[in-house]
Amino acid sequence: MRTPSVLTLLAATALLTLTACESTDTADKASKTAQAKDGRGKDGSDKAALPDLVGKGLQSAQDQAQAAGFRRLASHDALGRGRTQALDRNWKVCSQTPAPGTAPTDTKVDFGAVKLTEDCPAKGGSEERAPAKAKGTMPSFTGKSVKVAREALDSSTGITVKDASGSGRMVLVESNWQVCAQDPKAGTKLDGQPVRLDAVKFGEGCP
Repeated sequence: MRTPSVLTLLAATALLTLTACESTDTADKASKTAQAKDGRGKDGSDKAALPDLVGKGLQSAQDQAQAAGFRRLASHDALGRGRTQALDRNWKVCSQTPAPGTAPTDTKVDFGAVKLTEDCPAKGGSEERAPAKAKGTMPSFTGKSVKVAREALDSSTGITVKDASGSGRMVLVESNWQVCAQDPKAGTKLDGQPVRLDAVKFGEGCP
């Protein structure tokens, strides 16, 4: 009986390898086709069409997003005042992330919202964002809410808030008050010193 030559064995091995690769490619293509047909992403997650919900009431937007299959919902104050959307029916949607279109249903959908009586940030402009957490340097809080300023500073910082109008009002709901002046000033190194904020209510002019 003739023993197969080395060349014959190498050729057979190469043919088996090529066949295996072609089988794998075919299986991958079939899998991708099946995913596309049944509306699933590469990780097997369901996909659905996220509607355009800008301009709707926040409660209605959340209901419609859930009806479309999206369950991970969040919202934030589009004016950057750090207010909580405690009663969704009193808020309207100014922006949504992600934008309308097909997306995995486990995507987090975040709505930027303002109260019904307020105007959304100008189109084409960016939403107001809270200052980043202070890291050794005093941020500029002018025009920001007292609540946002407090959250940006270290929890160990002593903070005094004064009514800048001179009326001696108590600053109770800090998200309703905007900072007019601060001490220390922006850019000052923070090293445990107390902070003072002079503020008026939003809608009032700083003195």
